[in-house]
Amino acid sequence: MAKKGLGKGLDALFGDTIEEYNENNLAKEEKKGLVELKIRDIEPNREQPRKMFDEEKINELAESIKENGLVQPIIVSKDGNRYKIIAGERRWRAARVAGLSTVPVVIREDTLDDKKILELALIENIQRQDLNAIEEAGAIKSLMSEYKMTQEMIAQKIGKSRPAVANLLRLLNLDRRVQDMIIEGRLTETHARAIVVIEDNDLQYDLALEIEKKGLSAREIEAYMRAKKEKKKTQKKENIFAKDLENRIKNYLGTKVKIVTKTKDKGKIVIEYVSNDDLDRIINLLGIQE
Repeated sequence: MAKKGLGKGLDALFGDTIEEYNENNLAKEEKKGLVELKIRDIEPNREQPRKMFDEEKINELAESIKENGLVQPIIVSKDGNRYKIIAGERRWRAARVAGLSTVPVVIREDTLDDKKILELALIENIQRQDLNAIEEAGAIKSLMSEYKMTQEMIAQKIGKSRPAVANLLRLLNLDRRVQDMIIEGRLTETHARAIVVIEDNDLQYDLALEIEKKGLSAREIEAYMRAKKEKKKTQKKENIFAKDLENRIKNYLGTKVKIVTKTKDKGKIVIEYVSNDDLDRIINLLGIQE
């Protein structure tokens, strides 16, 4: 059964066509336009927000379809001589694997533009929890950039708060490597929200790897972040001190000087000279006897 409370939801948009079908409501739906279409006449929706499909789960669904048939129809709209999937691409893929030549569909008779199809596909996938956070954020961004929808409008459509939509969009600022880890299921959305506050891409990726390796909890991530900040503050203080000392030695010796800090209490001083005479001058200034 489709989840309730997601904006208008697919129940409101499609009637009860996204219910789990049994023999009774199949008979009822035949009067509403449930038909069989050749599977080769149906094609995926290019606006589909879901980009990754778990092959293992598709194969499992295909086995179920072989045993029980496709009990839940695919929702399509007519597109020229073909039909475009609005909801049910995973079922369509599994039906092909199962070797079906035809599948039950509900055809939307009203004309749907790409915006409406994207809206419906996004809502369906959210209701079924089929999208990862990056796919969901990408679909929301498409609605905003291509169809001029506001965060508030999208929030109402998909049944989320506006801050929740804003937080999803922020995930698109993550380093591409971190986004890939989320898509692959190696990081959760909770982890992603903790990482996105870091501005440096390499640091984002380092933390993502640390989370994956150690299985850090949200509290442990916060502790890790605090430790990083403290270390950064300490390094900044050390750098200010080193820079001041560099300038003082440089002014005294009249040449370039570099202080390299290795650890808290170790490092090296590099003094530049341009000739043997310059080296002798520096040695004399340092009070070194030949």
